Amino acid sequence: MDTLLNNLDLFTTGFKNTGILFVFSAVFALILGTIVAAMRVSPVPAMRAAGTVYVNTVRNMPLTVILAFFALGYPKLGLVPISFLSAAIIGLSLYTATYVAEAIRSGINTVPVGQAEAARAIGLPFLPSLLLVILPQAFRSVIPPLFSVFIALLKNTTVAAGFSVLEAGAIRQNLSERGEPAIVGLLWVALIFVLLVIGVLSTLQRYFENKWRVAR
Repeated sequence: MDTLLNNLDLFTTGFKNTGILFVFSAVFALILGTIVAAMRVSPVPAMRAAGTVYVNTVRNMPLTVILAFFALGYPKLGLVPISFLSAAIIGLSLYTATYVAEAIRSGINTVPVGQAEAARAIGLPFLPSLLLVILPQAFRSVIPPLFSVFIALLKNTTVAAGFSVLEAGAIRQNLSERGEPAIVGLLWVALIFVLLVIGVLSTLQRYFENKWRVAR
């Protein structure tokens, strides 16, 4: 307990930045993943191809490589400079969006074909029928896999510690520099992550599952 209390500033800063990384990356990944999923089921071949290339390329790259590019390679391109935290958010968002897209696409495939046909029958083009008819039903069926993706995202934020982002993954190194026992610090970090997953994300998952189960 002394390791936690004596280094509360370090734990607070680390998990605050972890929260920032997670929330912004989750929001951007959900938006981008939904767009990519729509491209994957689009009737336009070029859009389907673009969505497929993006998913297959980014999903099969190590997250470390993606973060290394934005942290180390991007500044050398001479573009608008960004902080390491922003670079980590961009990298995590692009990577996680591929898994979000596949989860949503699987949900779209569970919606009966008759729903899309009925939407077309009343004159709705592809995009309005997708937004108003297909996606609302798809999201209800993909809550568990989506939250599995977000749980993985929360754990993936620790990779950013290797690129000068002071978040939960960097707490152990900083504890070692202060002469604190690293193993105790790691156990506290692991415990807090477990509490975040079980106490926050799992609770949100049950809430949305119950809410939309009633809505059906």
